Parts: sequence; C-alpha cells; structure tokens
Amino acid sequence: MTGSEDSPAFRLAYVPGVIPAKWVRIWNERRTDVRLTLLQASPAEAHDLLLSGDADAGLVRLPVDRTVLSAIPLYTETTVVVVPRDHVVAAVDEITAEDLADDIVLHPLDDTLAWENLPGRPALERPATTEDAIELVAAGIGVLVVPQSLARLHHRKDLTYRPVTDAPESQVALSWPEARTTDLVEDFIGIVRGRTVNSSRGRREEPKADQAKPKKRSGTASTPRKPAGKGGATGRGARSGGSRQGKPRRKS
Repeated sequence: MTGSEDSPAFRLAYVPGVIPAKWVRIWNERRTDVRLTLLQASPAEAHDLLLSGDADAGLVRLPVDRTVLSAIPLYTETTVVVVPRDHVVAAVDEITAEDLADDIVLHPLDDTLAWENLPGRPALERPATTEDAIELVAAGIGVLVVPQSLARLHHRKDLTYRPVTDAPESQVALSWPEARTTDLVEDFIGIVRGRTVNSSRGRREEPKADQAKPKKRSGTASTPRKPAGKGGATGRGARSGGSRQGKPRRKS
C-alpha cells in the first residue's frame, strides 16, 4: 500500500490525450478508504514517475520498457492528420500517408507514433511539443499526424482533422513497475478490465473453510440384482428353479 498509514493514496500518472475520468469515478465509488491522486505527465515524465516510485501506475502510450514495467493494453487509437479548414484534405473523409507527399509534415519531439518512414516533406526544425506543432499548423507552416485524442485535446476552430488509414496507430496501456504489483495496483487493474465489485479483482482467494465441497459424480448406478434362485444362481436358470433339465426318455 502506498502513502502513509493515516492517509493511504494511489498515485496514477496519465499522458496527454488519455481521459481517466471513468476509471477514477469507479475507484472513488469502491475505494472510499484510499484517495486517488492524478499526475498528468508527458510520455517521458510518466515513464520516470513509474520507475522512481513517484507513481503507482500510469495510463501511458506503448511501447514501454518491458524489462522493468508491466503493461496491459487497453485500446488502440485512430491516427489522424490535423490541417487548416481550407486545406484540400478537409474535403475528403479519409486519406493515406501518400496523400501527404507534397505537404510539410511536422514531427514534434514528443511524437508517440512509431514511423518507419515519415510521410511528406520534413520541416527545417522539429517542434518541441505536439502543442507547439498545432500552433504551426494553424500558422500554415505544415500539417501534423497524431493520435485522434491529441487532435481533440488541442482542438481549434480554425483546424480540422481526418483519419490516415495506413499510418502507425497508438496503443494506450495501463503500466506499473514489475517489482511493485501491490494490492492497490491489482484493484485498479480490476477496474480497467471491467471486473465487478464482487469479483476477486485478480487476487487469488483461499477457499472458505465452511464452504461445502462439491459432491463427486459416481459412475453409472448399478441396477439392483434380482434375488438369486436356488443354489445362488441367477439368470434364466434361476427363474426356472435351477439348471435346465432335459425331457424324460420314454421306455422302449
């Protein structure tokens, strides 16, 4: 358990674009004895918070260092391109990366997409953050490809976005230090996995002492034997009172 004995707390880091509100609400309903503290952080900061022990768990974007962190993928986001409203892309429902070949595609230093080959033409300098890149898009400097939640987070009336069908996708996961899988972490895992309040929350429960043991199924019940005939014989001979007798011979 984290925090002091007088005031236990569960510290949850989360990266921009991730909305933890639903899970926080369920936690507050179920764990009224443990305060949940939210820590908003950049992807790099969230990783450091988990490793340093300053956060118990985090809602982060994959990949993470699986040698020291555990992770449960939660969902995959649609990737979109953010453009000015008068851009040609705004006239269609979706595009491919090749459709951006003639555009300057901004690539911020905090980009979360694992590109093999960046689309479009590179800018002279990389913006420091996604927020900075959004400002450059609004200024007509270029376009920006990001997870949809980040496009929504930095929404502006003069900008819009469209899905990019063949771009890398971003996965959001619950992550925590491999060496510190506490009971509180198990509780939060149960919440994000949709377990009910009456479930075991992923913990192994010992069987109750007064719990009735299930009855073993016996084999096919045997049919009671009919009483044996004379001499203990059974079957046809028993019904006729013993062994079968031949007909008496006629005297010649």
